[in-house]
Amino acid sequence: MTSIDRLQPPLEVELKHQSPRLREAIIMMVDDEPLMLDILKLHLFDEGYRNFIAVDQSTEALDILRTELPDVVFLDINMPEVDGFEILRAIRSDPQIQHLAVIILTSHTDSETKLKALQLGATDFLEKPIDTSELALRLHNTLTVKAYQDRLAYYDGLTGLPNRSLFTNRVGTALAHAVRTKAGLSVMKISMDRFQTVNDSLGPLVGDEVLKRAAERLRTVIRMVDANRSVDTVRLSASLARTGGDEFSVLLPGVVADEELMGLGEQIMETMREPFDFQGDEFYSTVSVGIARHPKDSIETDELIKHAGAACELAKEKGRNNCQFYSSEITRRADERRNLEADLHKAVERGEFQLHYQPQLDTGSGKVVGMECLVRWRHPERGLVQPDEFVPLAEENGLILEIGEWVLNEACRQTQAWHEQGMENLSVSVNLSARQFRHPDIVKLIRDACSESGLNPQQLVVELTEGLVMDDVDRAAKLLQGMKEIGVSISVDDFGTGYSSLAYLKRFPIDELKIDRSFIRDVPSNEDDNAIVNAVVAMAHSLGLKVVAEGVETEAQLEYLREAGCDEIQGMFHCAPLTASEFEDFVGGKQEAGNPAA
Repeated sequence: MTSIDRLQPPLEVELKHQSPRLREAIIMMVDDEPLMLDILKLHLFDEGYRNFIAVDQSTEALDILRTELPDVVFLDINMPEVDGFEILRAIRSDPQIQHLAVIILTSHTDSETKLKALQLGATDFLEKPIDTSELALRLHNTLTVKAYQDRLAYYDGLTGLPNRSLFTNRVGTALAHAVRTKAGLSVMKISMDRFQTVNDSLGPLVGDEVLKRAAERLRTVIRMVDANRSVDTVRLSASLARTGGDEFSVLLPGVVADEELMGLGEQIMETMREPFDFQGDEFYSTVSVGIARHPKDSIETDELIKHAGAACELAKEKGRNNCQFYSSEITRRADERRNLEADLHKAVERGEFQLHYQPQLDTGSGKVVGMECLVRWRHPERGLVQPDEFVPLAEENGLILEIGEWVLNEACRQTQAWHEQGMENLSVSVNLSARQFRHPDIVKLIRDACSESGLNPQQLVVELTEGLVMDDVDRAAKLLQGMKEIGVSISVDDFGTGYSSLAYLKRFPIDELKIDRSFIRDVPSNEDDNAIVNAVVAMAHSLGLKVVAEGVETEAQLEYLREAGCDEIQGMFHCAPLTASEFEDFVGGKQEAGNPAA
């Protein structure tokens, strides 16, 4: 006999007892005597408990335990086929249920039986025949201790919400029920966008308060979801958890309709868009939401949770503050990214990178006066991998430091080799990434690259973006001054696309501005772009700065830039980035045409 009872206690019982949460506990009883099961249920019913699982076939006990996940088990020792010791041993060796509270039922009072049960991990003992007062007291104490341990192990201390571990268990339980009943189930991942800025600007205490208030808002939304659904409120209610620093997750049993899920996602986003008020100051936040569905997206617990997280990452990639469903394409892209990252580590070790050089020409004379070096990855299977595919990944995982150092050293070495071949006046431009610029030894790395290659530092140009130097003005000023003391030139790349502030041009020791290609594209047909180019050139020259235009593709653009007074150009009009040997041929061709590089 196996019975599962979910009963609502009468009002007078509710008033009599002081621990309603303990009375909600699921109590499983395993005994081969049906009469003993009935006695236990009767006594516990009188104490206000209502959720019972009675099992008189010990062979069924473990399967039911793993499916129902009760809060406490009364376990008889002496049973045919599978005794209580064997079941207890199996419980303690199963990661899913190993922490389950087990109260041993036994008619044996000998110390040997108790000692063996303790060695196997019994929580408590109850002797037969059952004393009702002792039964109630031991169960209450066991559940009280369990509740305290669960609070520490399974709940987030800041928000009071279930943590990742408990959420995973709940998804597993709900998923098992969904498989048995052929019902649907969904998991939702919610991530607060740019939450780190709260801690950085307002401090961690305010950040904690934001998280607590965000949790309360989400609780309100989830309660409304449950209020509008007819489900088993004991085992199939929606569940909210805090599963990361600024991340929440929601379990939605029975909810699989895309329209309903998207509606809930939009409701959550709308709720979170409301400002958080702190002592008169308002902070605004948005969230990105990812959704995975059973059985459409997965039938496995960990995979379903992972897929919801992948969908959330896609929402962030699409600009944040939006909701995305999981699709197999997300996994394909994630696998491709993971494989690319693994290959990237090997590429550093195997020396699969090479430099290409785009010539920079004097606008007036047409002479090749320098080149910008650009890193390329020659993948053994994929062929040439473009920088926009691997540089952001390298920036994230830190490999950009090793790659960037190799680029710097190789660019200096190759440029010095060309000088020794007779192209003495060529300068080389090298881009620094954000991680490189923040490296504590970046000035030393630049100095060493010049020293070891023999390159005159005056013929090395270090390129930085506007945003990079403005991220920490004081530190940037100190670093740039250190670079200038070596003798290198400083160029601001993509000028005009960053902070649009000109004050730093006077504060920082800058030598050159590179006008972003977005302003060159429609020259000379677009009057606004023409005006921008003229203004940048005039301003730069008034400050004694050189101006380089990148992305020059037509003769009309070249003529306009020449008339505007732009000093140098680079772009597809003359040639694409070249390998070292191709660059030598290009310079040789210019020399034969009467435009020597030197």
